[in-house]
Amino acid sequence: MLKLFEHDKLNVHELSDAQTAIDVRDLNLWFDTKHVLHDISMRIPKHCITSLIGQSGCGKSTLISSFNRLNDLHQGCRYTGEVNIDGHDINSKKQNVSQLRTRVGMVFQRPNPFPLSIYENVCYGLRLQGVRTRRALDDAVEQALKDAALWDEVKDRLFESAHILSGGQQQRLVFARALALKPEILLLDEPTSALDPLTTLFIEELMAQLKSRCTIVIVTHNMQQAARVSDYTAFLHQGQLIEYSDSDTLFTMPDKKQTEDYITGRYG
Repeated sequence: MLKLFEHDKLNVHELSDAQTAIDVRDLNLWFDTKHVLHDISMRIPKHCITSLIGQSGCGKSTLISSFNRLNDLHQGCRYTGEVNIDGHDINSKKQNVSQLRTRVGMVFQRPNPFPLSIYENVCYGLRLQGVRTRRALDDAVEQALKDAALWDEVKDRLFESAHILSGGQQQRLVFARALALKPEILLLDEPTSALDPLTTLFIEELMAQLKSRCTIVIVTHNMQQAARVSDYTAFLHQGQLIEYSDSDTLFTMPDKKQTEDYITGRYG
């Protein structure tokens, strides 16, 4: 299978601090009494696309939500271990969560545009940051929409409701909203599962272009997509990290039988 891009392989188990975007150390997470993540340790490389795969309920979305503390929104959530970004544990009580979520953006499974105009959707986060000058907002909106490959389609109707857009356009608008804040890390939780094949390809190509600017972590139930777009893939099962390596190796020569059984369809 032809990958969308090629990349010099790194050994994800030997990454230096300078090569690492997210350093997860012995992460355990519970929702009330349910132990969801078990001793997860992994280093996610900078300016690469890393996929998280595994059957439904294995902890993929919970893990990715640990990278910008969205799990904090669930009552009864508690965790041990560390998630380090730039050498700082984001679970520290000193962490400014709003600043964290500016640096670590997220796009969800289904498009979730705000009930605002296209323009106001894109600059929503910038306004929260205190950006007020019209020129700065105009420039940021235009650049973000260009980055999301949406500018040419909407430049003449920026002040119309975002809900006039198609599902695929709405998803690209959500990308633009995240990109306007210039995140260092972009988290994608099954961002194409509700889209048609052509729009899915469009989003995958967009991801390939964006990784030069930010690190991308994607949850996907589609193993073909993981093999096609990601540099590295992690396989999770029942909240445990079973195997993590470059995608070519994991999909062609998995080290663990459990991984082989999953990618060959023997279970899951």
